[in-house]
This record gives sequence, structure tokens and C-alpha cells, in this order.
Amino acid sequence: MADKTIVEAVKKLKESSAERERKFKQTVDLVVNLKNIDLNLPKNRIDEEIILPKGRGSEAKIALFASSELALKSKDVVDFLIKPEEIDDYADNKKAFKKIADDYDYFISEAPLMPTIGKTLGTVLGPRGKMPRPVPPAADISGIVQNLHNTIKIRSKTNTTFHTIVGNEEMADEDIAENVKAIIKRLEGVLERGKMNIRSIFIKTTMGPSQKVM
Repeated sequence: MADKTIVEAVKKLKESSAERERKFKQTVDLVVNLKNIDLNLPKNRIDEEIILPKGRGSEAKIALFASSELALKSKDVVDFLIKPEEIDDYADNKKAFKKIADDYDYFISEAPLMPTIGKTLGTVLGPRGKMPRPVPPAADISGIVQNLHNTIKIRSKTNTTFHTIVGNEEMADEDIAENVKAIIKRLEGVLERGKMNIRSIFIKTTMGPSQKVM
């Protein structure tokens, strides 16, 4: 059950955002501000993936590096398929691959292709935190993809302020609040001093004002 104070914050956010009519469905983002933590030390940086209990509001987009059997089995499961013979082409055209890296949220690869991907496309995927998850060539990736569809990533790098999606404005208040609660719980678990390292947390719609959660 989501915290009542978070539910109330979501309600206020929607009320303030509803003052202007928009022709698109707004996302709801969570903005986190940390304090009293040295993010220049890699061990203190946040780099977590969280499966949102109520989903993202729109599924994450998944790309797959695969050949033969895995490619055939997964073509209707993933959003984008990259075959082995295309890897060198993208390595020669990094501009095109950077667009793909930005357009897709998560990457999966059959394990034997990982060394090639690391050498050719790692400079694009690595800094974005999108190196592929390796799987065996004969794997059934439907379960992995289903989880990734509802997964968000929180990365602080060296910034004490960072954000992530927690849903969209059409989701139930309680569902958004439950997603927010799941992220806060994870943050408190991985931060050196837990809640004491959190300065403030806000939720915000795409075009609307923010609302403080804590």
C-alpha cells in the first residue's frame, strides 16, 4: 500500500497540471536531491535498476543483438533487432548508432556477441549505462523482456540531483505513489546514510510544476 502522504502529493500534482489542457499524455518524473555525500567517490554513486510495481505507464523499449535461433524466436518479443553483420556497419556509423542507443532503454545480447559489441560499440553504450545483458544463444528472453518493460534506471553519476520516470498522468494516484515508494525504499537501502542522505524528493509532470514528496 502506498504512503498516504505520497498519494496526496500525486493528487496535488495532477490538480496543478490540469489547469492547462494539453494534447499529449504527460509523464510523471521523480526528482531526487541528495546531501552530505561525496559522489566523486564511485562507491557512493547511485546506479540502480528497479522494476516498478505498477509499471512505467509506457513500456521501456528493448533492443536485441542476436543471430539465428535467438533472433528468430525473439523478433516479435523485442522492439528492435540488430544482427551480427550489422554491428560493424554501426561501428562505422556511430552517429546512427548513437540515435539507436538514445531511442532504446535497454539492450540484450546473446553472450558470444558481447566481446565484439564491447570493442566496437562499447564507447557508445558504456557511458549511457546501456551495455547489453548477455544471454545464452538458445535462451527464452520473454521473461527478461517483460521485466525490462517495467524497469527504470536511476543513475546519479557525480550529480547530487537526478531524475527518473515513475508513470504518467493517466495512471491511478495510488499506483504512481506505489512506484515512488519503491524507488525511495531502494534509495534508502543503497545510500551510505539512508534517508539522511536525501535532501528532498519531488514529482513533476512533463510540462507542469513540481510537487514535493519529502
